[in-house]
Amino acid sequence: MFRDELLLDGVAPRQIVALNLEDPAHAPLLADHSALYEYICRQLSQGERTYVFIDEIQRADQFERVIDGLFIKDSVDLYVTGSSSRLTSGSLATLLTGRYVALQLLPYSFAEFVGAQRLTGDQSRWPLLDLYSAYTSQGGFPYALAIGDENDADQYLRSIMDTVLLHDVVAVQGVREVAKLRRVTEFLFGNIGNLTSIKRISDTMTSLGSPVTRRTVESFVEALASAFLLYPARRWDVRGRRLLEGSEKHFVVDTGLRRALLGNRPVDTGHVLENTVYLELLRRPGRVYVGKIGTQEVDFVVEDQGVNTFIQVAASVAEPATLNRELAPLRAIPGYEPRLLLTLDREPNQSYDGIQRRSVINWLLDR
Repeated sequence: MFRDELLLDGVAPRQIVALNLEDPAHAPLLADHSALYEYICRQLSQGERTYVFIDEIQRADQFERVIDGLFIKDSVDLYVTGSSSRLTSGSLATLLTGRYVALQLLPYSFAEFVGAQRLTGDQSRWPLLDLYSAYTSQGGFPYALAIGDENDADQYLRSIMDTVLLHDVVAVQGVREVAKLRRVTEFLFGNIGNLTSIKRISDTMTSLGSPVTRRTVESFVEALASAFLLYPARRWDVRGRRLLEGSEKHFVVDTGLRRALLGNRPVDTGHVLENTVYLELLRRPGRVYVGKIGTQEVDFVVEDQGVNTFIQVAASVAEPATLNRELAPLRAIPGYEPRLLLTLDREPNQSYDGIQRRSVINWLLDR
């Protein structure tokens, strides 16, 4: 899309060099970074800017050296893409510290999911709440939605899961205990939205007859996060205004991927909603934490340019007792910084002592 835009803006085709390293034609270049570098240099447009696009750069041996060599050329505007955790490796950061911009892509947001349905006409007349249910079930991988057939889409999602686990985690991270990795992955995917410690995971695996050390669990969690399957959310002390060590929450990159891994087991609507809100917060400005105030928990704290926004998420607060329980941690927060209660209830927006209650569906669509 960007290359097409450059052409529309008057950039000549000779000024664009594009390689997809998944193409078998480029296989001889993958094992020799010097050959790859020289191959690209021969295609550069002399005396004018050249836009270089390299897809799946991580497939090339010592690809960091290719990037560094091209980057120092004043006439080169360089873009690389990849789906591997190796792109965030220490070697890349060491070579290009402060000299690159990294864009991490997520699956469709709910707003993008709704837009895609309306473009195709599929489900376009569904109520928004039904579209939300479809979104959390199917997930946001564009190709999965384009397939149409639910069974084929599930197979596609399972293939993504297997590929990432076996390639980006097992192969790249050097994991040997593959069966235990899968069990830990299933545990974490099944416990989204719950505070989880390394000790708890280790103890649970041991009690289920699959003993695994805390160090191994820790390496698994780090590997899953590096492969962008899991996103950890650290805890933040609201009163002390500091990060806390120990337990943290983990959220999955896509709820459709979660269903593909775990099957159609009973779903905790509240935790799935929390996962959806967390991913949406990652797309928006600010840093996201899990809040703690005394013995109470605030689902999310978003710090943006020195201002904190506190967010509580609930599937429904129709029962007065549930409403009071969800409002309690927000009411305990000192000061007047923004506080939100997001729910799936259809009632109009309301305010409780400065706490704004909103429809989470409208909030997800409000960009």
